[in-house]
Amino acid sequence: MQKITVGIFIYDDVEVLDFTGPYEVFSVTRTLEQPNFTDPCPFEILLVSEHHRKVKTMSGMRVVPNHDFDDFPSVDILIIPGGLGERREHNNAIIHHFLKSQAKKVKTLASVCTGALFLANAALLNGKKATTHILSLDRLEEGFPEIKVIRDKRYVEDGNIITSAGISAGIDMSLFIVAKYLGEDVARLTAREMEYPYPENDDR
Repeated sequence: MQKITVGIFIYDDVEVLDFTGPYEVFSVTRTLEQPNFTDPCPFEILLVSEHHRKVKTMSGMRVVPNHDFDDFPSVDILIIPGGLGERREHNNAIIHHFLKSQAKKVKTLASVCTGALFLANAALLNGKKATTHILSLDRLEEGFPEIKVIRDKRYVEDGNIITSAGISAGIDMSLFIVAKYLGEDVARLTAREMEYPYPENDDR
């Protein structure tokens, strides 16, 4: 079976769970009814950063990306996490160009937390519904009046773009993505393997 490819963008001062939460969801997914971790995973996950060097997260964890922007292959799903580094990088034209380019190629473009601000600054959320971290909803709404900000949902789907609320909500969103690609039974099995309560709805 051809793997579904997932790219996750990382950068200095990214929030750890924003990217490791989705990474864990996709990496533990199995399609068998009684899976073992040695069974093949239907997803291939790649970390991408602007530069091919170690990234230092908000908590000090150092992470080595698989690719930089120049050698990043085509993927089916691209995840954009948030973190304090977003405030420093949100006007980075190189990142905006990368996101706009990828938005034309991927099947699903998703953000976690303030990753939505990256998408907003790249004009990818114009005319769409979106959400973000509870403490950044006003920032998204006031800075981008052309976006319909949703305040009562943990994740919001509009076309091929999915935005999620803060930090742990990225796990819920990723399980939603697993269900979209592989069915709800597989998504529920993934949540069980993680010992994570399966989100029965998208309410905040």
